[in-house]
This record gives sequence, structure tokens and C-alpha cells, in this order.
Amino acid sequence: MTATTQSETETLVVPRRGKRTAGPGGDIRPRRPGLLKFGHWWWALPGILLVIAVHYVATGVGGFFAFTNWTGIGDWTWIGFRNFVKIFQDPTKIGALGNTLFLAFGSVILSNVAGLVLAVGLNRVLKTRYILRVLFFMPVVLSPLATSYIWKFIFDYNGPLNAILKAVGLGALAQPWLASPTWSIWAVLIVLVWQNTGFAMVIYMAGLAAVPVEIEEAAAIDGAGLWQRFWHVTLPAIRPAVAIATTLGIVNGLRVFDQIMALTGGGPAGATETLATQVYKQAFSLGNFGYGAALALLLTIIILVFAVIQQRVTQGRSED
Repeated sequence: MTATTQSETETLVVPRRGKRTAGPGGDIRPRRPGLLKFGHWWWALPGILLVIAVHYVATGVGGFFAFTNWTGIGDWTWIGFRNFVKIFQDPTKIGALGNTLFLAFGSVILSNVAGLVLAVGLNRVLKTRYILRVLFFMPVVLSPLATSYIWKFIFDYNGPLNAILKAVGLGALAQPWLASPTWSIWAVLIVLVWQNTGFAMVIYMAGLAAVPVEIEEAAAIDGAGLWQRFWHVTLPAIRPAVAIATTLGIVNGLRVFDQIMALTGGGPAGATETLATQVYKQAFSLGNFGYGAALALLLTIIILVFAVIQQRVTQGRSED
């Protein structure tokens, strides 16, 4: 067999070499891969441009109109920081800011504590743990608008909640929960915690799966109790999961909108108004697009500030 002839085994097993072209000096060079080589970075260029155009350019345009008096149609005038001065001089907007922070931090604390408890409990060997995981995670994938209308029926004065209170002899506590200036914000908080707990649970379960069992067993052999093992072994090991869950929780809590619009619409008397609902009402209901853009820009800055602070605090603790 000559050097230029391949046997049948070589033909089947040895991959055929690419065609080579002769260079200027007569030397044979391998052909360069084409520009359409799979995996090239610029394959993602259309998606990157779409994200930049839809998200960042739109956000930049909205931020620009925050310094104008544009009504959404027609001409506009540059007014500088007048919209922001108006925001901080309006007690309604200050109350909306307070409600936003209350719902954000309240939902983050309660949903993360409940999610961590569920994750630790369902991390044990239980026959029904897979069914329970699905049940607790189901509120996350359901429509916030649809589930909020169900909760609105539950909180109604003639709804199931007051019916249960009356059935157990606590009829004096029955009241129109969503129409109460005191209790309406707490009703919204309950709905947020119910819908966000499953998401935090999944994150913590992923963090617990990475904790070596040998470390907990060694701590148990050394005489550490259940709470001591959790506080000194498990919790430090899942700090990255805590950082992710709290950061995402704060971001989602600061921009809550669907639940409030479905449950109370911002009422009664502005008791459940947030910055997100005020952005919608000012820009699309009242036609004050520049003022609404200023509220949206303020909300964006608040989200960025708290997200950066949370990441810094968590990073510092992890390094310690």
C-alpha cells in the first residue's frame, strides 16, 4: 500500500483532514475556518443589540424625560430637577416610598426565613418531600394577578377568612381587611410572602445540597446540638445562597405592582400606594409622563443602591 492510499480501516476510523491550499511560495497551508464558525462571539450580537435597544436605550430615554414636563404627546420643555423637588414635597409620594420600603424588606425577611425553614425541613429524607416541594413552589409559577384576585376574595368581608373567624368564635376580629387603612398593607404583605417563599426555598435547597454531610456529622460527634450545627456549620456554608435570595427578594419587593393593583388599587386613601403604582398612575392615567419618569428613575436608583449595599455586605461577610 502506497503512502497516498488509505486502507479501509483508516478510511472508517481516521478523520479526513481538511483541504489545504497552496500558499504564495508553493507551501501547503490549512484552510482558515470561515466567519460562520459555530460558537463565534458575534453570533450573540443580535441578542445583545436587542437587549441594549429594548432595555438600556429605553431606560435612558425614560431617564431623559424625567427632567422634562412631557405629557406623552406633543412638545416638551426641559425643567431640570423640578419633578424630583415636587416628589419630595408631596406627602403622598413620601408615603408611597415608605410603603415600598416596608413591603420590600418585610417580604424579604419573612419569605427568606420561611423559605429557609422549609428548605431545611424538606432537605431531610421524607417520602413526600418531592410532592411538598412542588406544592410550596407552585405559587411562584402562578400568575400574580390571578392569585391576587383569589386572595381578594379570601380577604373580602363576606369571604372565607371572616367566615372562619366567625365559626371559631372570633367574629369580633372580622373586618374588611382590604378596605382598612391599617390592615390593608399587611394583607398585601401576606400575599407577597406567600408567593415569594417558594422561590427562596428553592435557592436555599440548592445551597444546602452543596453542604458536605461529613462536616455536620463531625460537628454532631463533637457534641454540637441541632441549633448549633445549623448556626455554626450550615448557615455559614450557604451564605452565597442567602446573598442571592435576599438580593433578588429586595429587587422584586421594591418594584411590586401586580398584587397591589389587583388587591387594593393603591387604596384605601393611598394606604397601599407604592412607587411602582404611582409611576403607572402618573404616566398612563394622568398623562404626566415626565413626572412618572422621574418616579421611575427614583425607583431605579433605590433598587440599584440597595442591591449594591446587599452585595457589599454579603461579600464582606463571606470574606470574613
